[in-house]
Amino acid sequence: MFKWRDDFSVNIKSIDDQHKELFRIGNNLYDIVSLKDGIDRYDEIMEALYSMRDYAIYHFQYEEELMEQNGYPDYAKHKREHDAFISKVKSVDEEKVDEKQEQVGMDLVIFIANWIENHILRTDMKYKNYLNNKGIF
Repeated sequence: MFKWRDDFSVNIKSIDDQHKELFRIGNNLYDIVSLKDGIDRYDEIMEALYSMRDYAIYHFQYEEELMEQNGYPDYAKHKREHDAFISKVKSVDEEKVDEKQEQVGMDLVIFIANWIENHILRTDMKYKNYLNNKGIF
């Protein structure tokens, strides 16, 4: 579900590596919610979701610091997108996850996959040339 492609690269190694880690965590969540073995996976789903949230927070802070330090003009707009993602992930109804693990889990996977792909390909690509031109690779 989460497949890295070269067109996701922002040509900044540290950020590309962090994006790849988000993909890895997303795949882990997908693998868990895709199991159709009738076993209660609530704890595993929540652990993967918390891992996604925590790593996204780390990654967003890193990216935001880089943008801020280099005077990136769309910093505030970019940060609002990050904040909205974290808010959405934090607002997940844990009771619903427990009751409808497969459905809610897959909805989360689809939301996260779409958000990450759209954010990287649209929003992150806007800073690629700006930061590359500042010598950041």
